[in-house]
Amino acid sequence: MEHENLDVILLAAGYSTRLYPLTRNFPKHLLEVGGKPVITNIVDKLENLGVNRVYVVTNNRYFPHFAEWKQGLNTNLEIEILNNGTSSEEKRLGAIGDIYFVIKEKSIANPALVICGDNLFDFKLNKLVSYFREKNRDVVLLSEVADRDVLRHLGVVSLDEDNRITLFKEKPENPFSNLASSGIYLYTKETVAMIKKYLEQGNNPDQPGRFIEWLYPRKDVYGFVNKGRIIDIGTPETLEKARREFTFSSCS
Repeated sequence: MEHENLDVILLAAGYSTRLYPLTRNFPKHLLEVGGKPVITNIVDKLENLGVNRVYVVTNNRYFPHFAEWKQGLNTNLEIEILNNGTSSEEKRLGAIGDIYFVIKEKSIANPALVICGDNLFDFKLNKLVSYFREKNRDVVLLSEVADRDVLRHLGVVSLDEDNRITLFKEKPENPFSNLASSGIYLYTKETVAMIKKYLEQGNNPDQPGRFIEWLYPRKDVYGFVNKGRIIDIGTPETLEKARREFTFSSCS
């Protein structure tokens, strides 16, 4: 069976206020870890996945930095930087708003791989994409997290015996599982078209997990449990941890 190529959306439009003053006028996605910008490590993992085009959505403040980054990038992928037109934290569209901005702006009607652009990970995406194509259903990358305090800040998930999501809760006060969403999502083209409906209903446009929370009661969504390392660069502490632990000399 022949599979449709993916459009990729890399989310890089947040203002990273928790990393101020470091990111006041510079995007955290371009901070270096392991000798290269965080988002470059993501782009490296997209080679040979069957990708149409990569869209990096950012804001008006950071757009010139990404345009310069793209000029020096060594890749075979077609990459386009999109400016969502916002200039402040107060005016931001939110992550789901940014996803829809790209879908609308570029008339995306293909399956989509959405990745938070501040995610650093040391594993390939081939198995995840193969699982998505085998199931032909929406798939969320999951990680096992032992710390309950950390889980309270994540999208926590329960799965059935077939890895279908039976419960998804963004930032639960009482985590009911040690499985959490890791900011990597694969959507069928039918689901890509549903994001507009989600927003038109007045739902939260921010964390991507809010859309999954809305989606899984409406259609089958599967979890793919990742065994590699992944870290969200969101605070000075996580940036320091990433710089300590990630060298990328022997990525698997």
